Amino acid sequence: MIRVRNDDDESNQRAIGGGDVAAVRARIRQNAYTGPTAGLAPDMLQGNLVILGGDHAADFHEFCKRNPKPCPLVAMSAPGDPCLRTLGDDIDIRTDVPAYRVYKHGRHTRSVHDIKDLWRDDFVAFVLGCSFTFEEALVRGGIAMPHLDASRSVPMYRTSIETVPAGAFCGPTVVSTRSMVLGDVERAIEITSRFDHAHGAPVHAGDPRQIGIADLAKPDFGEPPQIREGDVPVFWACGVTPQAAIESARPEICITHEPGAMLITDRVCTDTGVFEH
Repeated sequence: MIRVRNDDDESNQRAIGGGDVAAVRARIRQNAYTGPTAGLAPDMLQGNLVILGGDHAADFHEFCKRNPKPCPLVAMSAPGDPCLRTLGDDIDIRTDVPAYRVYKHGRHTRSVHDIKDLWRDDFVAFVLGCSFTFEEALVRGGIAMPHLDASRSVPMYRTSIETVPAGAFCGPTVVSTRSMVLGDVERAIEITSRFDHAHGAPVHAGDPRQIGIADLAKPDFGEPPQIREGDVPVFWACGVTPQAAIESARPEICITHEPGAMLITDRVCTDTGVFEH
């Protein structure tokens, strides 16, 4: 099992956090950085990853269309093509994510740092927008993001909000959370609602029990939250949702990103939520 964060990753993250996106991705490709990507290459579109064989690709594509909030599709590869030229000229989806999860028949069996030896001619890669994309806009809006200062991944939780099924794909919506003072919540909603390709506005704010989260201190993915006294937890739909759906669909093989470790693209996101080619 790969740990998404360690001390070397934290030092590397601080060193490359504001760096050129090509340089950041090169370090990831060389396995020189294997940690969370929150705070790296600010203003660049980041993406969640799902790779499936051709026999499941059509159903998953439909799952994304039926569930655009947790699964905002920003790119889809041709079968067998590991390049995603609409997101970056040199992107190789087999090497350019810090860590990958490999699922066999719906069960997470191992995590790896590249998937060249697993690649197949029928594989289709789906990239879904990620909430890391709008964090820089929140910071510019005066909203603190303590997990960025601490070089940590956001906590993520399975909820009682069900997705709309497509074929064998179904299951709960996963959410990420960021806590903030009450006076910042409306501003956070206003800012993130512009980022439809990165989950958009929150799905809930306040009592986590209302969406089926029993204990904020025990996330299903990521790291425990940093909650200050008086903070309000705010929840956004999350691109880890497909990993829950994969457990139900049970494809022979599926490859995803390790939660918190995203694909960083060459596409710039503006404060208006538009990403530029």
